[in-house]
Amino acid sequence: MNIQFSDLIENSPRSPGVYKMYDADGTLLYVGKARDLNLRLKQYIDIPKLEPHKQIMRTLVTRVEWEIVATESDALVREQELIKTQKPRYNIMLTDGKMYPMLALTQSPFPRLLKFRGKISQRRDVYGPYPSVLALNETIKILQKVCQLRTCTDTFMRNRSRPCLLYQIGRCSGPCTIPQTDYGARVSLARRILTGDSEPIIADLTKEMQAYSDNLDFENAAITRDKIAALTHTSTRGIRPKSTHSAHIDWAGGMDDLEKWLGIKINRAGVFDNSHLFGRNPVGAMIAVTRDGFDKASYRHFKLKNQSAAGNDIAMMSEFVTRATTRGPALDLIIVDGGPAQWNIAHRVAPHIPILGVTKGEVRDGDEHFIMPDGTVYRDMDRTGRLFLMLRAVRDEAHRFVITFHRTVRAKTVTGSVLDEIDGIGPARKRAVLRHFGSVRAICDADLAALIRTPGLGRAAAEKIYAHFHSDVV
Repeated sequence: MNIQFSDLIENSPRSPGVYKMYDADGTLLYVGKARDLNLRLKQYIDIPKLEPHKQIMRTLVTRVEWEIVATESDALVREQELIKTQKPRYNIMLTDGKMYPMLALTQSPFPRLLKFRGKISQRRDVYGPYPSVLALNETIKILQKVCQLRTCTDTFMRNRSRPCLLYQIGRCSGPCTIPQTDYGARVSLARRILTGDSEPIIADLTKEMQAYSDNLDFENAAITRDKIAALTHTSTRGIRPKSTHSAHIDWAGGMDDLEKWLGIKINRAGVFDNSHLFGRNPVGAMIAVTRDGFDKASYRHFKLKNQSAAGNDIAMMSEFVTRATTRGPALDLIIVDGGPAQWNIAHRVAPHIPILGVTKGEVRDGDEHFIMPDGTVYRDMDRTGRLFLMLRAVRDEAHRFVITFHRTVRAKTVTGSVLDEIDGIGPARKRAVLRHFGSVRAICDADLAALIRTPGLGRAAAEKIYAHFHSDVV
């Protein structure tokens, strides 16, 4: 039996995904997930080492199938989806929905954001599942920033005499004590975000960011930019369980299609993107992709050396592609996120490597078209096909990677430029206070009591920071 099972899994890939085990009648017995399908399935060869119920299940298996997905998190979500829809006999542990965290909006005059693992209640609007508590907490944090909904219990809310710290740092509208005229609109906005209707929201935030910039309020522009990036990043990571962004990527098949489409052999492709905030903190990044998926060992990020090019996307792309192709890993294809200008500059500085341009067109996430290596434009790709899904996934990953790096660089700059002026506040305390409040503006607006409660700061340091920002009233 061991040999037979070994034959069943002989060609299993070293990729994240889900596996399905069937009996001789074709009945689905079990669904599991794995970071590495090959290694996970090999654990079923030695039956005595399995849990008792899996020992019985394993003796019935005559067929094993698997699905490759982009990440281990996607495997978690896909596993639960299959369990709930196909109800495999030996997955009883997961059928009640208790394994993965969910998010809910309670039905009350001031609905509360709530995370839970229990059964779905009719008294809640439920969203999820989420692949991890970390992913769920990130979503809640974004909703707090953008919608300012409460997360406290009803008892806590009823017994407040003044708003809590979340109100002070702009994460809650304070319905406990502050009269509310638009809380319903905030809840509706949260529902739109949770169901994927975030494009109009992003457009409004973009206008808000531009207005801040026009008024030279770069800190609030940066905060709004973070909201935009976070909304985009959250939606691409699966805030909608049925979102096309969370589709399962067939990397080997997608690369086969890409090679046939372009007529070239591809061992590794590099995908480039830039980021800056109105010319400030210009950075770039390259991710790499192979037949096995994202090649994170080959990822690169860049700080712009030629500062005269700051804010000029074309000049920035020229420097970053040149540096990557001169000293980076060997690339058989370069993919740039942008239109003809980005394609042209990449082709000029790396003429020996085919260039593929991915441009959004007029409608984001639905009107993508492509600039081929010969410079022609291609618009007729199947939006549900594995090649399109793979290309959009790599574009989104490049955007995520560069935005994350840009945020890190900008945070260091902001911290250094303002908090460095305060004597006696070292790097550890600067990180602690910035991590706690989220921005220098929030630190400036905080009262002394809120600063004192900051973990890792201390009363003396809190008093120095408060005095620095409120010297005219101390």
